[in-house]
Amino acid sequence: MAQVITELDVYAAEVGQRARVAAQQLATATGEQKLRWLKRVAVGLRENSREILAANEVDVTAAEANGTTGAMVDRLRLTEDRLAAVGDSVVEIGQLPDPVGEIMESCRRPNGLLVTKVRVPLGVVFFIYESRPNVTVDAAALCVKSGNAVILRGGSEASNSNQALHRVLVQCLEQEGLPADAVQLVAMTDRAAVGELLKLGNLIDVTVPRGGRSLIERVAAEATMPVIKHFDGVCHVYVDASADEKMATDIVINSKCHRPGVCNAAESLLIHKDAADRFWPALASCLQDAGVQLRCCPASAKGINDAQSATDEDYAAEFLDLILSVKVVDSVNDAIDHIRKFGSGHTESIVTQDLNSANTFQNQVDSSAVMLNASTRFNDGGEFGLGAEIGISTDRFHARGPCGLREITSYKYVVHGTGQIR
Repeated sequence: MAQVITELDVYAAEVGQRARVAAQQLATATGEQKLRWLKRVAVGLRENSREILAANEVDVTAAEANGTTGAMVDRLRLTEDRLAAVGDSVVEIGQLPDPVGEIMESCRRPNGLLVTKVRVPLGVVFFIYESRPNVTVDAAALCVKSGNAVILRGGSEASNSNQALHRVLVQCLEQEGLPADAVQLVAMTDRAAVGELLKLGNLIDVTVPRGGRSLIERVAAEATMPVIKHFDGVCHVYVDASADEKMATDIVINSKCHRPGVCNAAESLLIHKDAADRFWPALASCLQDAGVQLRCCPASAKGINDAQSATDEDYAAEFLDLILSVKVVDSVNDAIDHIRKFGSGHTESIVTQDLNSANTFQNQVDSSAVMLNASTRFNDGGEFGLGAEIGISTDRFHARGPCGLREITSYKYVVHGTGQIR
């Protein structure tokens, strides 16, 4: 039976083809051109801040009217400070070394051939994300800097914000003589448009979904190209027997409360029984004062007002809210076993003064980032010196952890000879 071509089919194919042409054009762009574009974007964000923030206010007002949770509204909201931070991130990306053309390895073979391994762009990136409009700029900046064209599909809840930001990005591309189609924003609000784009494995080289589990599961199931992803951010803080009380309190509060609606926020607290005996009630009181709802095992619930009983579902949950599951454990190995059972491979932190416990935890916990005496919130491209990230991958291939410039490139071999034949 002949395939019925729909409006969405045509639209998706056009977007993919324009992105492919733009990627080919970007391959000849100089590092200086890309740097000038990034500087111009930072200025453009500042000059257009009133328009951008007004568009964002429309999105935030609609989200609040629809009963969206406070944590999710926080993900959506732009402020003067947050918009300024987006501009700072763009400048920082510009200051990073251009990965395109970097010689990763080279060797001279016995027959005289010079074999070099050279970093190249992936090509076309399809980036699907929810809520956070700052990601529109981060993703565009990273992709263009690394020589990739990007197709952006933001959530409908941030559509006004994303359109305002996209206008600045495209205007700056045109002003620098770079292809406007290097950064495209999917105009179709129909969710079926995503499905049509996911069919374009011949035009799109990689898809990066950033959002809830249902979105990522759908993308992983339908994509005809490789996917860089993480399903959940079930992040843990383990407070060891030797932990300093103030340090542990500061790290736990920051990991959970700084921005509870993001993927590197702590969702579960594991505390050694000796540390629990010393200061768990005081730490619990600090968490509750910060508005955190505690879901506790029997040992951690003792003496804690308003604590709810934790279930296995709670220990496996990504709450993205001021909710924390808590469990008292007998040893660092018990903490590791718990993380293996319930964790998502995103970020784990140990608070300890014991070198053996630290080594055991860091060597045996298999997550994209393992922290020693630091908040889980540091698993972030900007904090790792990557400028920003297109996402945090819990996969093992092709990239793991925060995906910055190098993680959205590939490589090819360039071989120099003097007439050798085999």
